[in-house]
Amino acid sequence: MTKHLTHAQLDAKLDALAKQALAAFAAGRADTFVPAARELVAKLDKRGTALEVSDPQSWRRPVKSPSSGQRLALSQQFRAEVDSIVPLDRDAEQLLARRIEFARLRLERALEETGVAPERLPKGVASPGFGLQSAVGATAGCTLPARVCRRWFELHALRSEMVERNLWLVGVNVERYSHTSASQADLIQEGSAALFRAVDGFDWRRGLLFRTYAVHWLNQAFRSYLYNFSNTVRVPVYLQKALKHVNDAKASLGDQNAAASAIAGQAGMDEHLVESALGAVRSMCSLDATYDDDDGGRLRDFLSAPESEEGPYCSSLEDHTLSGRLEDALAGLSERERFVIERRFGINQPREFTLAEVAHELKVSLERVRQIQVRALGKLRTPNLRRVIDPFLN
Repeated sequence: MTKHLTHAQLDAKLDALAKQALAAFAAGRADTFVPAARELVAKLDKRGTALEVSDPQSWRRPVKSPSSGQRLALSQQFRAEVDSIVPLDRDAEQLLARRIEFARLRLERALEETGVAPERLPKGVASPGFGLQSAVGATAGCTLPARVCRRWFELHALRSEMVERNLWLVGVNVERYSHTSASQADLIQEGSAALFRAVDGFDWRRGLLFRTYAVHWLNQAFRSYLYNFSNTVRVPVYLQKALKHVNDAKASLGDQNAAASAIAGQAGMDEHLVESALGAVRSMCSLDATYDDDDGGRLRDFLSAPESEEGPYCSSLEDHTLSGRLEDALAGLSERERFVIERRFGINQPREFTLAEVAHELKVSLERVRQIQVRALGKLRTPNLRRVIDPFLN
């Protein structure tokens, strides 16, 4: 039968190690916690001792169920869930952070001794039950060696506890971005994932509260989401940052239609960068958006085909056909250049012709035909000639 070490027993062992480590940290000496903790890991592994896994209900208050028929929004459900979780005080947070580091050291040792690469660890673990459970029951579905699965489950449970008991940070900080167009549910998801990254980087030796360290990760996650996913067409981050300075300059000037030169002078930016930032702003509106709250009219109603049309597509909507645009482009070539391009690429021809066939018709060498083709293609790449066919190349 597997022996289990309770959190209280583990904290008693780690407390002595932590005091020595903090004294060494304050004196600028090498860390003593990790070497001492590894010795403890070796002793526990030799005895076959597993760590206690807490029941998540142990840090939760009873949740008041919504009245019958009442449906809560996702953000309201999140807040209700967070309100039911008992947050950590400073001392409890320090103890939990030490357990997490200790569990990570045990997992590293198990990986080294079994030869399992860290990349093979499962992204999540099954949790059929909690408390002092066996390694088999706690790691159901894990295909790695039982020892690795158990160590990963122990670490995952401790990390999850730290994240859950600090979820209130997500709710508090997400309010700062309520004025943006981003979905609050998406921001909550990004913030919750960022807390796991914060747990992995948190160093309890520095004496900081976890919230102080985690807020940096939360804001970074929120801003990254806004920069990368808030626009239908992704705008580079440097332009989004430049646009913020542009908007501040407009506010200072008191003119939302100020010229780029005036904005550049006010913001201390290059005028070209200001123009690029302004050009990157494109407002978008869904075709399903309503324009009249009274009758529920939608924008797509303006774009509907007339009743006389058989369907939404009508050839009259196109100003030019592809063949017409291509003819306009070829008109800029000389007679011989056009002759070569049409035959080499099968334009207005039954098939494509080889260099030798075109050379035979023109009674010139193969190299001369190649030169004519290169010169003609160079002309077609000029902005004026290319502009007429660009719409058909996308």
